[in-house]
Amino acid sequence: MSDIVKKPIGITETILRDAHQSLIATRMPTEFMLPILDKMDKVGYHSVECWGGATFDASLRFLKEDPWDRLRKIRDGLKNTKTQMLFRGQNILGYRPYADDVVDNFVQRSVANGIDIIRIFDCLNDLRNLQAAVDATNRIKRQEGRGHAQIALSYTLGDAYTMEYWTDMAKKVEEMGADSICIKDMAGLLVPYKASELIKAMKEVTKLPIQLHTHYTSGVASMTYLKAVEAGVDVIDCAMSPFALGTSQPATEVMVETFRGTPYDTGFDQNLLAEIAEYFRPYRDECLANGLLNPKVMGVDIKTLLYQVPGGMLSNMVSQLKEQNAEDKYYDVLKEIPKVREDLGEPPLVTPSSQIVGTQAVFNVLMGERYKMATDQTKDMLRGKYGQTIKPMSEAVVQKVIPGEERITCRPADLIENEMHKLEAEMKEWKQQDEDILSYALFPQVATDFFKYRQAQQEKVDMTQADTGNAAYPV
Repeated sequence: MSDIVKKPIGITETILRDAHQSLIATRMPTEFMLPILDKMDKVGYHSVECWGGATFDASLRFLKEDPWDRLRKIRDGLKNTKTQMLFRGQNILGYRPYADDVVDNFVQRSVANGIDIIRIFDCLNDLRNLQAAVDATNRIKRQEGRGHAQIALSYTLGDAYTMEYWTDMAKKVEEMGADSICIKDMAGLLVPYKASELIKAMKEVTKLPIQLHTHYTSGVASMTYLKAVEAGVDVIDCAMSPFALGTSQPATEVMVETFRGTPYDTGFDQNLLAEIAEYFRPYRDECLANGLLNPKVMGVDIKTLLYQVPGGMLSNMVSQLKEQNAEDKYYDVLKEIPKVREDLGEPPLVTPSSQIVGTQAVFNVLMGERYKMATDQTKDMLRGKYGQTIKPMSEAVVQKVIPGEERITCRPADLIENEMHKLEAEMKEWKQQDEDILSYALFPQVATDFFKYRQAQQEKVDMTQADTGNAAYPV
């Protein structure tokens, strides 16, 4: 029987990035991660996701840490395991598109500081917004033999997202020069039998390895992984049990046990995994006690499947309605979301498109007239600043919101001049390493505040005594 061929499933561990991003707003400090790296390095993971996503912003903004320093320390601790990051295409880790020279530089510095696999995605699945990052990774691979470009397709539902759409995208990703494909199911919308169908269809059209990333939000993720593995997926994203489930990923130990004794057996040592879990458990308890971990995000939210809206987007919407004393409009907004999404060309609902669609739906309902008021981001989406959507946008909405304006049809970054020199000139007084320019490029204000804090620490200034208004610091 040919199906007895051994095919161990690869596991990417997310506890150092997406798991704590999903459950505790990316607040796990570097110093807490370092003591356990030695044990994590012995597991045999396909990779450890430890950087990118919201870690960069949160490190600078809330933890007063240098994200580049975190990466170097994690790299030192994971001597035998590949490191992985999440990268928002032309937006890098920020919220606007950057010039190609910034993208190129960021990829170079990420690999130089220790990243092996760069997972690159775009909120509209507009492949033009991914090409510069893939090209930069491939250039380094040719020169230094390091770096792996993985393109992540944001999984979503809707008329336009047929099986042909996904198989066509898989072929295009291979043609672009990517090393692997990830199906990125940020809202937990991929159900088990659909996953089986999707993986089989994609495997027929591409030789690239396929990785599956999902969230437990809707309660089906572990079953989805089981069917996907049986259908031939190569790698799945999991989180160690103390930070698994809820809005995070299925638990690593559970998946390891599920496939034990089958052709997909990972061969991981459960005793070693138990020691790692034991290390993270007290921290989880501490986060529950201090309110950083809200029990609400740990359950199953079936509304995710009913309304096809990611959990984070729902909670955002609820808080917007609360502020306006309009919680009774909840269901009206839920009905409005798919209509707005349709008007905007049916984009996947992932950062930042989910926030754009959600906020506009709230406005449409509260104003009593659709698009009476449009957010700047809605306008930019209609202008084509984020890229091309799968379906055309509503002409009536375009005419109402941005009448007579010229729209962008080229790749948005083609309109952006190289900006590394300009950025360096703006922040040169704070520069202590080349990477600082990139931190500043992504988050100018937050990075500047961090640089001031760093300088004060180095000069042993008492920040509580500092007259920050006049930039006078007692030494």
